[in-house]
Amino acid sequence: MAQGDALSTHIFGLQLGGYEVESIQEVSGLTVEEDVVEVKQVVDGKLVIRKQPGARKGGEVTITRGLDKSSEFTKWITETLNKGAVESARQNITVEIKQADGSTVRRMQLMQGWASKWEGPSFKAGESSAATEKVTITFEEISVE
Repeated sequence: MAQGDALSTHIFGLQLGGYEVESIQEVSGLTVEEDVVEVKQVVDGKLVIRKQPGARKGGEVTITRGLDKSSEFTKWITETLNKGAVESARQNITVEIKQADGSTVRRMQLMQGWASKWEGPSFKAGESSAATEKVTITFEEISVE
């Protein structure tokens, strides 16, 4: 990649623990957020307002993928949503942005993630579109490399 070129985000991968997740169409909502603490003080007779970082918040990311027979990802979703086994289902998730040659340019690690929402495909008579599912993953920490 030449200096000054922006990353192309249409080539990416997703790993759940040690498994590559297939048929990914979209990863959205990757954010890092902290509380903002506002401190008001009087210094030398003047009001001074300072803002400083507070506690880091956990986050959520939504994954849209083709509805297929990917057993590991489906099994993981079932662990949390159907069985309520959040503690055993917590996994680290890796999102990788790749160059055209397949090499990884940027990596985001989502720590202690678990499926908190599943949305199935929409069905409409006479429409021909791919069946997709959306999974919202709640995570505790994010690391951007």
